[in-house]
Amino acid sequence: MSFHVARSGMNAATQDLNVTSHNIANSNTTGFKQSRAEFADLFPVSTYGLSGNAVGAGVKLATVAQQFGQGNVEFSGRALDLAISGEGFFTLSDRGATVYSRAGNFGADDEGYVVNPAGHRLQVFPPNASGTGFDTGRLGDLQLATGDAPPRASSRVGIGTNLPANAEVPAVSPFDAADPDSWNQTTSLTVYDSLGAAHTQTLHFVKTANPNEWQVHTSIDGQPVGAPTTLQYSDTGTLASPSPATVALDAFDPGNGAAPMQISLDMGGSSQYGDRFSVSSLSQDGHATGRLTGIEVTGEGVVQARYTNGVSTPLGQVAMTNFANPQGLQSIGDNAWAQTASSGDPRVGTAGSSEFGLVQGGALEASNVDLTEQLVNMITAQRNFQANAQMISTQDQVTQTVINIR
Repeated sequence: MSFHVARSGMNAATQDLNVTSHNIANSNTTGFKQSRAEFADLFPVSTYGLSGNAVGAGVKLATVAQQFGQGNVEFSGRALDLAISGEGFFTLSDRGATVYSRAGNFGADDEGYVVNPAGHRLQVFPPNASGTGFDTGRLGDLQLATGDAPPRASSRVGIGTNLPANAEVPAVSPFDAADPDSWNQTTSLTVYDSLGAAHTQTLHFVKTANPNEWQVHTSIDGQPVGAPTTLQYSDTGTLASPSPATVALDAFDPGNGAAPMQISLDMGGSSQYGDRFSVSSLSQDGHATGRLTGIEVTGEGVVQARYTNGVSTPLGQVAMTNFANPQGLQSIGDNAWAQTASSGDPRVGTAGSSEFGLVQGGALEASNVDLTEQLVNMITAQRNFQANAQMISTQDQVTQTVINIR
């Protein structure tokens, strides 16, 4: 009997060493979670139960439990490296099967899909059709945009100016953009047509003979656009008319095959104070064609493509998954786990929300293996093995003594 008990102890020590060895071997594996060997004692049980003076029959390996403690977050500088700070797992697609991982060392394959080294595709919530928010009701593969960002024609120009209250009526009339004596002030900005071509829009401000009244003459590339816009200010310097302050200009044909430009002037930011002309803001909502310059990920897991024209396009929001019992997950290799009955059903959500941690772009979660702890475990398991081996040696001596009795 003692031989079998000691042998089970040696087997248990060997399994403990195997688990410790596996942990040490993966001390530099991204997103790796260490394991712990857990044991249970053995007692011989008969049909009528366990007697009060029964002696144990040894030990067995009860389970190898995953330890999902947080690993150190280390910055890598790579845009597609992601780390989770807190709870949750990345949701991945393994050729249609859903698996989960804490390792965020992602890259792009030949089709632009974001994958880990095993080829599992990162799952995200795709953007809504409206372009605002994400569809959290379905998952999709994250695919990087490889083409240029399309241009957008300017449709609104915001003007923030202060016109001098003591301005004189120009000496020359009528207005002539080429004659500075026929206008008081001018400013300009760049606008874009439907093909992304840039055009210069110029505004000339002309004081009229009426108190607190101005006219704004608009031209694009030196060509007048419609009739001048009349601005009337109150005796306190605020814009009184037009009301509302947005004025639609006549359509302008850029002459390059693009659609006619339909631009509205928003003069809500203009005023008539003091004796100096100033421009506080000039804005427009168009942009040219843009080339992809980089990918960035927010703390909430929103993946955005940045372009040279200043546009950021959301590609998706990283789908996070958590379980009631993460230790019930089944390890399937490649730093991935699969759902089991013990883990419970997956709960899918977004980073930064309840029970989900934040996503750090350009960083990786390191292995949570503590080498010092593992080396101590190794020494302990080695001593356990030696002690059980000594028990076999002692039992052998006892048996030999009995055999030598005469």
